[in-house]
Amino acid sequence: MVKRYAVILAAGQGTRMKSKLYKVLHPVCGKPMVQHVVDQVSKLGIKKMIAVVGFGAEQVKEQLGTRCEYALQEEQLGTAHAVMQAAPYLQDLEGITVVVCGDTPLITAETMEALLEHHRAAKAKATVLTAIADDPTGYGRIVRNSAGHVEKIVEHKDANEQEREIREINTGTYCFDNQTLFQALTKVTNHNAQGEYYLTDVIEIIKADGGIVSAYQAPSFDETIGVNDRIALAEAERVMRERICRQHMKNGVTIIDPACTYISAEVTIGRDTIIYPGTIIEGETIIGEDCSIGPHSEIKNCRIGHRTSIRHSVAHDSEIGNDVTIGPFAHIRPLSNIDDEVRIGNFVEVKKSTFGKGSKASHLSYIGDAEVGADVNLGCGSITVNYDGVHKYMTKIEDGAFVGCNVNLIAPVTIGQGAYVAAGSTVTDDVPGRALAIARARQVNKENYVDRLPGKKKS
Repeated sequence: MVKRYAVILAAGQGTRMKSKLYKVLHPVCGKPMVQHVVDQVSKLGIKKMIAVVGFGAEQVKEQLGTRCEYALQEEQLGTAHAVMQAAPYLQDLEGITVVVCGDTPLITAETMEALLEHHRAAKAKATVLTAIADDPTGYGRIVRNSAGHVEKIVEHKDANEQEREIREINTGTYCFDNQTLFQALTKVTNHNAQGEYYLTDVIEIIKADGGIVSAYQAPSFDETIGVNDRIALAEAERVMRERICRQHMKNGVTIIDPACTYISAEVTIGRDTIIYPGTIIEGETIIGEDCSIGPHSEIKNCRIGHRTSIRHSVAHDSEIGNDVTIGPFAHIRPLSNIDDEVRIGNFVEVKKSTFGKGSKASHLSYIGDAEVGADVNLGCGSITVNYDGVHKYMTKIEDGAFVGCNVNLIAPVTIGQGAYVAAGSTVTDDVPGRALAIARARQVNKENYVDRLPGKKKS
């Protein structure tokens, strides 16, 4: 089998993005653009993958890690010059090399595999990935000969009236016979207005040397979008989001309004789960089957069991079990662990806490740095007072405890198994199991108090 290699062009600064963040690291559906590209290229059975980096090189290396080898393009002198930087890694090898830009996050492994297969079948030395554009203005046009091979690529500014009518455009993704590519690169010059070395010149050189240059048409123009500014970034986000939602729906997930649902690329969702509009699901979130998520909820890096409902709420970096009900307007902060059959109600905030099976905090509570056992009831207004201005302290509430309304638990403190805490208490000492704690001032009624106030007449 012919060996395959890849060159990822990721050295451009992206000045039109007007951003401090290096262009190819801008996320699309929660994942950097260049990571999308590398993930898809990795499915092609690639033996060597070279990322050509320049601006922000260290950040790109940190993102991609050991999945690539790296070639540094210190000066950005054009696309051919960028590919030349990969010569020390590839120039003596036999095989086929795919060249793809790191700012094309929508490209799929299926399309690149079809490009490679077409290249092999056509016995081509170079094959251009093309697309049909509704508005090809600004793109290089593909001019084919009678055999269907590429006669030339004409830049928009150089095209005549007839050539400008062509809607098939050059996407900037190619595959080459590897040694032919690097031999042709040595012949590329920068004798042009920009003083740059263009990869399209390699196509002309290969044709002049008698090599076949073919073209394979991508199934959709959207897949080939290159992101150079925030407008294109938003369009790529839209297309990717639509693609992700469609795949989840094919897998048995109901998404009520895909256009108003935002799901990151790495999310896993079980069948028969329903996602309501305005919901954002990010990171490496895993959601089980038969869940109800949303509307207007934000889930990030959570693991959620089966048959769980989350409405109008936020949950980050936490584990949530089966048959849990959360919301509306609850906040599950990082490092929380919510066991099965728990109820977290409206305006409840949980932070770095565990809830045992069947426990509930139904209203208006803050539970932070706490270990809550099973079958615990936390009444409306329950607060774990965990911070003294310097340190955080733990509150432990053991199985079966009942905490009444408007209770402050001053940590560190333990409420024993089956204990009761009376409403309105401020608890500073441990409560033994099965005890009743009352920590509030005794009520005193002052008879006829109002009558003694100045200016008040007796009724």
